[in-house]
Amino acid sequence: VQLQASGGGLVQAGGSLRLSCAASGRSFSSYTMGWFRQAPGKEREFVAAKRWIGGGTYYIDSVKGRFTISRDIAENTVYLQMNSLEPEDTAVYYCAAGRPIASTVRAHVSYDYWGQGTQVTVSS
Repeated sequence: VQLQASGGGLVQAGGSLRLSCAASGRSFSSYTMGWFRQAPGKEREFVAAKRWIGGGTYYIDSVKGRFTISRDIAENTVYLQMNSLEPEDTAVYYCAAGRPIASTVRAHVSYDYWGQGTQVTVSS
């Protein structure tokens, strides 16, 4: 089982990036897929998640209206479209898969599988 994250890079404030997370080794059609990020010296932080069943989506307040999580079930891939990027969004972004209940969807301990991380750097 492997999650492969890609799409990070260096962008100016106000720019956009799209992260991808391709899953292999099994189908994640029944899993919740999430994105977390970790900035230097800070704890890992929930960013967004999308439940396959019912398709409910969740975002941290600071990215609402700027980031959009989506998934392609056929391709076993989840995306994070990031617009209007801010320097505060600079971090390593990780994708994850798990089966959290709604009340724990934002907790990283609820996820069983993790990608390797992709660096996002937003310059001011």
